[in-house]
Amino acid sequence: MSSNIQVRGQPLPRVPARNHHMTHLLVCGVSTKRHHREINAISRNRSPSLDSVPTRTDKRQFLCGNDNGKFGRFGGKFVPETLMSRLMELEDEFNFVMSDHEFQEELTTALRDYVGRETPLYFAERLTKHYKNIVPTIKGGPEIYLKREDLSHCGSHKINNALAQAMISRRLGCSRVVAATGSGQHGVATAAACAKLSLECTVFMGATDIEKQSFNVRSMKLLGAQVKSVEGTFKDASSEAIRNWVENLYTTYYLSGTVVGPHPCPIIVREFQSVIGKETRRQANQLWGGKPDVLVACVGSGSNALGLFHEFVGDKDVRLVGIEAAGLGLDSGKHSATLAVGDVGVYHGSMSYLLQDDQGQILKPHSVGVGLEYPGVGPEISFMKETGRAEFYTSHSSVHAIKQIGGNNTGIGSISRTRVPRQTRSYSARWSQGGRELQWPW
Repeated sequence: MSSNIQVRGQPLPRVPARNHHMTHLLVCGVSTKRHHREINAISRNRSPSLDSVPTRTDKRQFLCGNDNGKFGRFGGKFVPETLMSRLMELEDEFNFVMSDHEFQEELTTALRDYVGRETPLYFAERLTKHYKNIVPTIKGGPEIYLKREDLSHCGSHKINNALAQAMISRRLGCSRVVAATGSGQHGVATAAACAKLSLECTVFMGATDIEKQSFNVRSMKLLGAQVKSVEGTFKDASSEAIRNWVENLYTTYYLSGTVVGPHPCPIIVREFQSVIGKETRRQANQLWGGKPDVLVACVGSGSNALGLFHEFVGDKDVRLVGIEAAGLGLDSGKHSATLAVGDVGVYHGSMSYLLQDDQGQILKPHSVGVGLEYPGVGPEISFMKETGRAEFYTSHSSVHAIKQIGGNNTGIGSISRTRVPRQTRSYSARWSQGGRELQWPW
């Protein structure tokens, strides 16, 4: 794979100088008002409640990035100068709310009562028996668990981040929120969060995605959001949402749904999605007194994968496995396997692995899963690939695996919406002696 850095998109800104006997696997797949600062001055000095404020289990640079949001060479702020001050204000507010008692108390309550957290860690008994029967050479076979994010309000993990960022938008004095969505799940989550907080909401969505996801479009409109069609797919909708934000910086908040974009956007999304991994660690300890041995998640641009992986990055005995959409094959030109065949470049404000041609022009991604049609991945995911902390594979057919899991787990209402790749089947058969596999299919 080429490691040549091809910088493209926006011009560069000019700025001043376990040792456990079982194996466990989880698969998934702005201006600040002065009066606001004065009102909240007291809460800045207040010690937060440890019961309500989430804390990182490891604060090493690998997990947090440096002060510029860089993970190795990935990340950063490749944006026009007009955006730099707004991003710095957003970063300042984000750092504040992460230790602010009032914000964390409100978020914790909303995640519990509005979102429905914590979500179950479900033992897929029939699927477990299936693999134990077909892989007799592995002693005991795998034990498979599903992290049921589909049971959250709005039907996906997207609401975790959307609700928290909408709360930040309100604190910053923004009355309007813009977002981009592919599958529609982030759009529905953003619309729901804005409805709860009485914020105006505009969601940009590719015309082809609108046709595929008419149910989610209807849900967004019922929640009061304005849905604007953009020619193209998710990447085009993202570009249009960012343009709209730039045109209305002082009244509008851009609510990113995934771990891409200029710093601090990727870290904000990662942090608010990390509740998934934190719950998983706690639930695994309650269920079998240990932790997962293998975590597996699909990788589009990376929000669900990082939501699961981040808590366990510091656990070297936990394997992190990401699955990309191979579409019609890596040689066909119709896939979304950025990490498998992409090169390093700059897109939507940060440096990461991208699908691009020899001239550095963006290639159109392809996948039957519309939420995976993005030509890049987040900087932290890119860093995990480059350092070898996570393993990444590709999948040609997720439909068969969906039927496999659905047919062996009757009663899972939203299983048809999952994106568990076929590739997972072959790897689970080889993973370790008598293991537990935790699967997160979203």
